[in-house]
Amino acid sequence: MDSRRHFLGKVASGLAGTLASVPARALGANDRIRLGIIGAGDRGLELLNQIRVSENAEVAAFADIYTKRLEKAVGFAPGAASYADYRQLLEDDSLDAVVIATPPHLHAEPFCDALDAGRHVYLEKTLAHTLDDAKRMRAAFAKHRNRQIVQVGHQACSFGHMADVAQFLTPADRVGKISALVMRNYRNTPRHKPQWARPALLTADVNPQNVAWNNFDRGGRAFDANRLIHWRYFWEYAGGGVSENMSQQLAFWYRALGLQIPRAATMSGGIYLWNDGRETPDTMDVALDQPEHMLVSWSSGFGNNQLGVTEDLLGSHGTISRGNHVRYTPQKVNRPEDAERMGRASHLPQAHMQNFLDAIRAHREPNCPFEAGWRVTVACLMAVESYHAGRTVRWNAETEEIV
Repeated sequence: MDSRRHFLGKVASGLAGTLASVPARALGANDRIRLGIIGAGDRGLELLNQIRVSENAEVAAFADIYTKRLEKAVGFAPGAASYADYRQLLEDDSLDAVVIATPPHLHAEPFCDALDAGRHVYLEKTLAHTLDDAKRMRAAFAKHRNRQIVQVGHQACSFGHMADVAQFLTPADRVGKISALVMRNYRNTPRHKPQWARPALLTADVNPQNVAWNNFDRGGRAFDANRLIHWRYFWEYAGGGVSENMSQQLAFWYRALGLQIPRAATMSGGIYLWNDGRETPDTMDVALDQPEHMLVSWSSGFGNNQLGVTEDLLGSHGTISRGNHVRYTPQKVNRPEDAERMGRASHLPQAHMQNFLDAIRAHREPNCPFEAGWRVTVACLMAVESYHAGRTVRWNAETEEIV
């Protein structure tokens, strides 16, 4: 592996002109799909492993602003190219698709550029960090939607749980009138290890010589290793537990039920446990007023795991519960003859990535298309805006603004 000059020197030299648009090539069932990964951190490497066990696909390039991450990533994929700037990766005409696994505030530019460069895109959740970014990404997708596949990385949309829920929703009156969806996400860690803390990564290698800092922090801030490693702590880069955790659970049910953007959102909470410099709350509660005349609620905390990660869809005739498994429980007052049922569908960790690859080959809609990611992102942005404003916010469907 060359020195950091090999990577960062390319950034310093700049990239002249714009990326050429290369039409996505038609891929048959036996064609090998070549992918590049933008963002070679922990999540990027997890997705690399999913690609490695998927059918007829390979990772041929990485891009990351931190040279040590690039070195580690290439160690898992010998022969793959490495770049300090994602735009250089997109100049590789042999790539069919890219995986974007950067922090959310760095999603919009590579997403739009990748589509303009003719690549299919697997985009980690949440889709966008701001509403302006989301709109810009939607405009880019609209230009290319007939040629290129976009999968948003809400992987539960490819879980077998989806088939179980569909079964329990049939016939249409089995659960009756749905009035609420109650979701929980409670976790705990040892006393000395706050949630999301990664002290082992704060090594001497995390320094301005190894990091293209200005490509990460766009606000002119001096280099800060803590902000780079612990980006989930800061509103400037992410949406905290809402974008990291609520979005995943919400996406499953938005997709399963076809829910639209909420009419209103209210979020409360605070930093009640881990007062370690983070800005995003460790304990929070969100309520979404849906246009389908139902209330979606999500509560979360990082200091106790008794309630776990669970969801309950509440209907007048029955309840569909989702945790490790999906279960239907009848409301005996309205369904005295019905019995409890357990879901049986299984799923693999790489199912969502495999679905993306299959969608590319068949040129069909993936399990979590752009439109689904858009609705989930707007709901999450509404919750975060409510938290900052200290009041309920609403969605103006005509102007497409949060008010």
